[in-house]
Amino acid sequence: MPTQTKGVRSRKKNERESLLTKEFERYRALRIVSVVAILAIATFILVGLFAPGPRYSLVSPPQGPLDAQTFLNELEPLVSSKTTHRNHVEVIENGENFYQAELDAMRRARRSINIEAYIFHKGKVTDEILDVLIDRARAGVHVNVVIDALGSMSTRKRYFKRLKEAGGHVEWYNRLRLHNWFITNNRTHREITIVDGSTAFVGGAGYADWWRFGTDREPRWRDTMVRVEGDAVRGLQGALVENWLEASGEILAGPDYFPQLDNGAGDATALVISSTPSSGGSTRSRVLFQTFIASARKSIYITTPYFFPDHSMREEIVRAKKRGVTVKLIVPGKHDDHALTRSSGRSAYGDLLKNDAEIYEYESSMIHAKVTVVDGVWSLVGSTNLDSRSFGINDEVNLAVLNSQVAERLTKDFDEDVSHSKRVTLADWEKRSPFERVLEWIGWVLERQQ
Repeated sequence: MPTQTKGVRSRKKNERESLLTKEFERYRALRIVSVVAILAIATFILVGLFAPGPRYSLVSPPQGPLDAQTFLNELEPLVSSKTTHRNHVEVIENGENFYQAELDAMRRARRSINIEAYIFHKGKVTDEILDVLIDRARAGVHVNVVIDALGSMSTRKRYFKRLKEAGGHVEWYNRLRLHNWFITNNRTHREITIVDGSTAFVGGAGYADWWRFGTDREPRWRDTMVRVEGDAVRGLQGALVENWLEASGEILAGPDYFPQLDNGAGDATALVISSTPSSGGSTRSRVLFQTFIASARKSIYITTPYFFPDHSMREEIVRAKKRGVTVKLIVPGKHDDHALTRSSGRSAYGDLLKNDAEIYEYESSMIHAKVTVVDGVWSLVGSTNLDSRSFGINDEVNLAVLNSQVAERLTKDFDEDVSHSKRVTLADWEKRSPFERVLEWIGWVLERQQ
């Protein structure tokens, strides 16, 4: 009996397939439309993934020193941001220090804790973070966490069950759904933590054990976060609210999120640059970096974990070097967590090395800091890498700080990192192996996605 039933099902299946085949062969127009539709969809996907972004160049770079008011007057509209004054900005180096600072601030929270993270991976670090968030949620503090659905895909929803039961709220940014399938490549790469609307932490580090605990094979990652107090916190809160709205449908507002702030917190001038790709591919973060590199008169120190600059950025760095600007870069060495990105990024070394830019590969561990210091007065700290994903696809956030003390501290950290790095010479670069050159070519093909 079972064999007969199986045979009947098989015949019916074959009849349906035969009928579909006959109909498809009968209607020539159907075949043409199907092929055209498949080609159109494939083309749409390929264009979206690999189409080049716009070229960038300043028609007339700002004149005069970068700490002059005239530069601020141009910078504000270029990056669609507002200058804030009397901010306190503290540089915090490495996970054992910035996680402790963040935990201390969260424990003191009385109104709200907001977190936006690309990386929130289950482990000892996030276990401790969640324990504090649960405690504060039970005490009546508003706890809101928005996590990128791709960057933290290994962290399951059930991991946040206790937090939700305590009254906390967790949302996933840009989960793959039928209605947003064509924009799923857009991720939030921002790493922001804000407590009581008055203290913020921003930089390149999310929440994961590799920023705090090392192993014999892979030492703890090197990274930098900054703690911010003052009116700049409002801008960071606004950036977070933008993606909380997209993930949850809620607009966070009121004094628990935007309290009256002390105007005498510090002496740093700052702008918050919240960046989201436009329909044409331009972003405020890309304009920010192009403007500073084009305007530099003395020095540019860049630390970036993923160095794969587009043609316009390479040209701008070379122009800076030709007008006498000291250009130094620190990029990952053997501990890079993305081998293809590192190999393909090395293809960009040539033009810079030929014009005497200094490139150092950090050897002690994976270096993940995203810091740029310009002319010893401006510092850029945030989530943006020098690659096409950050400059044209991801949502990013950067804090631009005008303060010589902050710049001095970050320059001191830069020099310390150089001491743990190997300088790449033009001769070394020209001797790279055929295998490395193949990887560079593959990286060039995938440039927009790195």
